Amino acid sequence: MEIFAWIVILLFFAVGFVGLVYPIIPAVLFIFGGFVVYGLFFEFSDLPWWFWLIESLFVVLLFGADALANAFGVKKFGGSKAGLWGSTIGLIVGPFVIPIAGILVGPFLGAILAELIFNKSTIKQSVKSGIGSVVGFITSVFTKGIIQIIMVALFFLVI
Repeated sequence: MEIFAWIVILLFFAVGFVGLVYPIIPAVLFIFGGFVVYGLFFEFSDLPWWFWLIESLFVVLLFGADALANAFGVKKFGGSKAGLWGSTIGLIVGPFVIPIAGILVGPFLGAILAELIFNKSTIKQSVKSGIGSVVGFITSVFTKGIIQIIMVALFFLVI
C-alpha cells in the first residue's frame, strides 16, 4: 500500500507540473493535493503546522502570480483590459484548437484580436499587446515552476 501511496503522490506532483503549461489544470492545487494524499496515507503529523502555513502561502502567491504576470506582460507592452481578457481566453482555448503550439499562439492571437475588435487599435499596437501576453505567460510559467519546485523540495525535506 505504501508503494501505491507514493505513486499517487508523485502522480499528483507530475500533474501539477504539467499544469504549468496547460492552464486548464490547476497546477498548484495538485501539488497541494499531493501533500494531502501523503497525510491521508501516512500521518498528517509528519507535516508540522508551519509546513502547512508556508505551503498555503505559496498557494496564494501562485494564484496571484499567475494573474499578475499575464496582466503585467500585456500592460508593459501597451495592451488594454481587452487585450488582457483576449489573452486569457486565448490561453484557455488555444491548446484545444492548436494542440501544443496553442499554448503560445492562443494568448498571442487572443490579445491581438481583442485589441483590434474592442479598442480599434492599430495592427502594430495589437501585435505588441500579443507579444506582451506571451512574455507574461512565459514569465508566469517560469516563476510558478520555481515556486512549485520549492514547494515539493520543502515537502521532501520535512518528511
